[in-house]
Amino acid sequence: MIYDPRPEELAERQCKRSSSKIVRRALTVQSEVLRTTGDFLRRQGFIEILPVIMSPVTDPLRHATGKAEVEYYEHRYQLTRSMIFHKQIALLAHNRIFAFSPNIRLEPIEFADTGRHLAEFTQLDLEMREATRKEVMDLGEDLLVHTLSQVKERCGEELEFFERTLIIPSKPFKRITYREAYDLYGGDFEAVISQQHREPVWIIDMALEAREFYDREDPERPGTLVDMDLLYPEGFREALSGGEREHTYEGVLRRIERMGLAPKSFELYLEFARRGLPPSAGFGIGIERLTRFICGLRRIEDTTLFPKVPGMLSL
Repeated sequence: MIYDPRPEELAERQCKRSSSKIVRRALTVQSEVLRTTGDFLRRQGFIEILPVIMSPVTDPLRHATGKAEVEYYEHRYQLTRSMIFHKQIALLAHNRIFAFSPNIRLEPIEFADTGRHLAEFTQLDLEMREATRKEVMDLGEDLLVHTLSQVKERCGEELEFFERTLIIPSKPFKRITYREAYDLYGGDFEAVISQQHREPVWIIDMALEAREFYDREDPERPGTLVDMDLLYPEGFREALSGGEREHTYEGVLRRIERMGLAPKSFELYLEFARRGLPPSAGFGIGIERLTRFICGLRRIEDTTLFPKVPGMLSL
């Protein structure tokens, strides 16, 4: 059900949120997450680039989202769903890049009750030139372990407020293939696996039909992608998503057509692929979801001052 509050109701709700002890404590944790992750990546040789807010082309995604577009001097721009294409192009300038990227995904109304979805969120997006999936998985493990350790050390008062005891996971994290997970638990395997574990778990080797066209197909295992998702434990579900990228013109075009998409919709991206995109791997990790996991919060909107919950008018 769509909720359309009057201006005075919206203002009252926002004032309560801004003064909420839960939100204020969560924002302190989130600030430490932003500081720690950025510093960690800079020490690993990454440079931070500014995010892209709108572009003629953006991530198509596998599930349906509403169109978020603007017209500017008779040109159509889409608001960024993710920076995947821009990350690949950015590697023409630097070998390791990251951005704290705002994403706009106009999710369906049924996502309002999950406690995990926002129509506007921030993603730590990174990409490494000439990297393999193993390299970015190792980086992801190191990044998460370091971040949790720093938050545990620096945000003890906040964690005590949330009655949250952070377990620092041991490396390497457990790995389960997509097909193993599907065979064991069916289509909702992500929820089951996350609930059953007390440390993060990798889901690797997704089926080709389950992901977007930019994830690289393993040439030795047709139909299997060289990609991964990381699941938080304790039922908090997806932490990050990424993998190796399709980068050749022929490979990208073939995947676009196989998905039944119109190549014309991606002609600008295809032109970069034709000119030569570097091989790469990377991932994105949602800042609000990471904050929610660290604090043990039921609802993701408690991790941000101005949450955009699907179907609800927000400031």
